[in-house]
Amino acid sequence: MSSLNGKVAIVTVASRDIGHALANCLARDCANIVVNYVSF
Repeated sequence: MSSLNGKVAIVTVASRDIGHALANCLARDCANIVVNYVSF
């Protein structure tokens, strides 16, 4: 993946499985990450 420096990514369900892996990958590529989590 190319550098995402200065870009913002919104990741839902980042505490589990694919969302967690995606958030980590985006962080390694220097993206700013907004994480959303809702518990019912």
